[in-house]
Amino acid sequence: MSFLDNLENTLKALERQEEKDPEKQRRDREQRDVERTAALHRAPHVEALRDSAFTSEFLGQCRLVGREQRVLVQFTWLGETLRLDAKEKRMELVPTAEGIVAVMSESGVETARAAVDPAKDDAAALARLWLQ
Repeated sequence: MSFLDNLENTLKALERQEEKDPEKQRRDREQRDVERTAALHRAPHVEALRDSAFTSEFLGQCRLVGREQRVLVQFTWLGETLRLDAKEKRMELVPTAEGIVAVMSESGVETARAAVDPAKDDAAALARLWLQ
């Protein structure tokens, strides 16, 4: 048996031993449960961000304000997060368990955070706040 075969067998044995480790399995199961619970708490806010009239109105207002300033506003969905970019300005609408948070940054430096309620907030005011 060569050295490499011996090394390979040893590594496989260690991997099998790690897979059978009940403590690791328990930690992995707990981590999955925590992630699932967090996703369930975020779910109503994710749905509100994706499907509400506020979001479509907000995107339209951002395009309108951007056109007035001669700035192209681009938006991208990154999983559950809506990211808007306009030159060096960026806003991310992030659903959390407590609600939706708008994180505004400029040139990679966070400038402001604001809670967003799609049922109550004014989309035009949020667009002007971010772009001006």
